[in-house]
Order: sequence, then C-alpha cells, then structure tokens
Amino acid sequence: MTKIIHPVAGAVALTTIAIFWLSTALTELFASHETIAMVKIAIPWGFLLLIPMLATRGSGFVLAKERRAGLIGAKIKRMPFIAGNGILVLIPAALLLASKAKAAEFDTMFYAVQTLELVAGVTNIVLLGLNVRDGFKMKGRFRVRQPDRFNTKPIL
Repeated sequence: MTKIIHPVAGAVALTTIAIFWLSTALTELFASHETIAMVKIAIPWGFLLLIPMLATRGSGFVLAKERRAGLIGAKIKRMPFIAGNGILVLIPAALLLASKAKAAEFDTMFYAVQTLELVAGVTNIVLLGLNVRDGFKMKGRFRVRQPDRFNTKPIL
C-alpha cells in the first residue's frame, strides 16, 4: 500500500504547489486586484489538501528502510529543505498575503512577500521535481535506450 500512497501523494503535492505558483504568477501579471485577492484567499484553503499529502510523503522513509545512499540519500537530504521552506516561508507568506489581500492592502510589503513566496515556491517545485525524477530512476522508468544500429538517417 505504501508503494502506491507515496508516489500518488508526491504527485498531488507537486501538482498542488505548481497550481498555487502558476495561479499566483498569472494573476499578478494579468489580473485585477480583485482576482489576485480571490487567489490569495483561496490558497490557504488548498493547504487542507497539500499538508496531508506532504505528511504522507513520510512513507518514503518506510520504503527506504535503512538505506541512505545513492538516489535515496539524495531524496532524503532534500526533504528538510523542502519542509523548512514550506513551514518557515511558504505557509506564513501565504497566510500574510491572504490577510493583506482580503483587506485590499496591495502595498510594498505585499509585493515583497509575494516575491519571496514565488522564489520559495519555485525552489520547492524544483526540489520536489528532482525527488520525482530520482524516484522514477529508482523504479527504472528512465531507462537509457540504445541507439538503433541499423538506423541510417543522418544526424543533423
């Protein structure tokens, strides 16, 4: 069961964070303050989905057993950064931004925290993406294909 829960939770978590990031970036670039406020107020509600998915990712320790080297070790080393970034930066920033957006306070502090949130968010997206890649490698999903010796097409 853990072998199913772990990758599903990871996919849901990564997708949720990517949706948060994209909706924030797109509304900041192209939408009105009212739409920005709607997105900023909605994001903390998404934590109800995201936090259990990230907590379920702890199943990776069960799957890793005692192994700590190679790809498993790399994934384990990334997790404190992902968790710390989320707990110390992303969640507080999202709550502050939701509060300021609800009060229609689109001031310098709002945009400074918004910038920090976007940088921290893309950092987590990249780190989680690397963990997904390494998970696929461990499962043999990224097999290197041998070139076809009989292919006579020229390489341009």
